[in-house]
Amino acid sequence: MADNRPLAGIRVVDLSRVYAGPLCTMQMSDMGAEIIKVEHPKTGDDTRSMRPPEAGGEATFYLAANRNKRSLGLDFTKPAGAEIFHDLAIKCDVLVENYRKGVMSRRDLDYESLKERHPHLIYCSISAYGRSSPLADLPGYDPILQAESGMMSFSGQPGQDPLRHPLSIIDTYTSLFATQAIMGAILTRQRTGRGQFIDIALYDCALAVLSDIGSAYLVAGEEPIQRGNSRGSSVPNGMFHTATGPIYIAVGNPRLWKLFCENVIDQPDMVTEPPYNTREGRIKNREALSAFIAEILLQEPRDYWLEKIIKGGVPGGAVRTLAEALNAPETKARGMISTVQHPTIGDLRMIGSPLRFSETPVVDPVAPPLLGEHTDAVLSEILDMDADDIAKLRDAEIVR
Repeated sequence: MADNRPLAGIRVVDLSRVYAGPLCTMQMSDMGAEIIKVEHPKTGDDTRSMRPPEAGGEATFYLAANRNKRSLGLDFTKPAGAEIFHDLAIKCDVLVENYRKGVMSRRDLDYESLKERHPHLIYCSISAYGRSSPLADLPGYDPILQAESGMMSFSGQPGQDPLRHPLSIIDTYTSLFATQAIMGAILTRQRTGRGQFIDIALYDCALAVLSDIGSAYLVAGEEPIQRGNSRGSSVPNGMFHTATGPIYIAVGNPRLWKLFCENVIDQPDMVTEPPYNTREGRIKNREALSAFIAEILLQEPRDYWLEKIIKGGVPGGAVRTLAEALNAPETKARGMISTVQHPTIGDLRMIGSPLRFSETPVVDPVAPPLLGEHTDAVLSEILDMDADDIAKLRDAEIVR
């Protein structure tokens, strides 16, 4: 029976390291693409050394973005290694890389050098600032882009230093944009028969996700301010403490304000009486209103309020610990945690793909590969090399 997954039959040579690129190719692997992760035969992906934390000698950072891939240990800086890479590219649909400007061109592995020999190849280059930027030669890291994009300026508590998002949020968004662009290029190639170059910049992606806050500045000249856990356009919208733990409530419109007053805090008069009967009044009197609600919510435990919030039809939830979230009943019900077998770890628990297709389900997860784990298989199956050829390459330290 033919594989019906969305990207079945697509082969990707993945030269990316760290997070944005590997996360992009992992998303493609979930949808059925074959990912050949090309790594330096001695050091591998940079994240392999980012430990602790670790398990079975493998860094958890690396494990987070590399499931469903095959690892080829290849030194493409050597002529024989570069030729192997070219032979591999001929048989691949997509190339993903995130080296600094000039690294690939020095080895004739940039798009301009490859496109005539491999006109079908879709070449996705992920960098900090983009290949046409005046800052194209500079490296870039997620927190730096959070700072430079303005994102940090309105994060954190009022009056305190700007605060970075603790997750690699720009890397994550960049991986999503890159995956989207590659899939668009695959559709285009079906019509034209030719690949193309995709230039994805972390900086551009950071600006793109400024969303409504960026729009407020461009259209109305409104510079955002720090609001901590609250939301500028509605009140109450933020974190509140209860007798046993914090909850988050998001009352974004008059209908929800009515439900909140009547069904949650039992204050029906606040729906019609000034100053809280209008959005403008609630925003203008934000501090007093928030303090009033906070006093009420402190009187009962978290589960009491969560039950009222759910029954009352108001958006809200517990501010969970990571352990609470990953072990929650709804997490289990959605199948978001999988256990796979790993050669050195044994049972490896992993966060799964959020994609759900009715007709073309994502692949069952496979553990991230050890460095060079599939070198022999890739060279023999795809490039038709025999054992003696592979042994010679290994003796020359071209492959692992």
